[in-house]
Amino acid sequence: MLDYKMTFGERVFDAVKIVVLVLLGILTLYPFYYFIVLSFNDGMDAMKGGVYFWPRVFTLANYQRVFESPNIVSAFQVSVFTTVAGTFMSVMLTACAAFAFTKRDLPGRSLIVFMFYFATLFGGGLIPYYILLKNIHLLNNIWIYILPGLYSFYNIVIMRTFFDGIPESIAESARIDGCNDMIIFFKIYLPLSLPIIATISLFAGVGIWNDWFTGTFYISDSTLKNAAAVLQAILTEVNFQFNEQNQNIIGINQMTRQMSAVTPESLRLTFVVVIVLPIVMVYPFLQKYFIKGILVGSIK
Repeated sequence: MLDYKMTFGERVFDAVKIVVLVLLGILTLYPFYYFIVLSFNDGMDAMKGGVYFWPRVFTLANYQRVFESPNIVSAFQVSVFTTVAGTFMSVMLTACAAFAFTKRDLPGRSLIVFMFYFATLFGGGLIPYYILLKNIHLLNNIWIYILPGLYSFYNIVIMRTFFDGIPESIAESARIDGCNDMIIFFKIYLPLSLPIIATISLFAGVGIWNDWFTGTFYISDSTLKNAAAVLQAILTEVNFQFNEQNQNIIGINQMTRQMSAVTPESLRLTFVVVIVLPIVMVYPFLQKYFIKGILVGSIK
């Protein structure tokens, strides 16, 4: 083999490329690192500014305030269950619908696609939606986090486009060997679709994990609230206490003592870290599949 030697210009280009990529990586990661730094810093001290790379007045009061809630453990259990179960069910439903839409001879295919698309563009509104959830007994039910969000026409389109890229000759060969559509779907299409499955899983998982609206407005049982709803309630409570004490001139010294470590802003940053960190830890395992899946599914 010939020993290829890079020219001076190529080495300079590689060096510049590495420097630019490192700078872009720092610019991307620093905001989240900045949130972590402020979450470990005293709240009142952080309001003075000047905290950039490490906590100036280190404290665990923000995290203590978050995790001292009596329902926080059960809330995270609810979030983990609903995220895992909801992601699995959503991916399977999306894959089944996408596989069905690849069949040109599917009876009523155009009408079904139109109905899916129409329902995506238009909704009945918040009050009819609440009445619907009440009539089907999903209020104060853990399945309210999962069932209403199983369907996503956007995800179905992406996965169907990916399925269209799989050669039809593979399925035809399987049919000649006696395979039916179920075997072709589970033995051929799903194993060949790991990139798009990882992509849809990330979309669905992040949506369920970050869903604070459902737990706040459709769940009154404290044992069924998810982590996002509980943390949002803690943030609202601290914000109310801070404003109430701030308006009380007589109790300003007491307010300063009680709220020196925890402020609405510091708690808000802690809230972001606690909610985002689990997804950030999962993302590296799905990154290679996610990038390939989203590119292939969108370009085709």
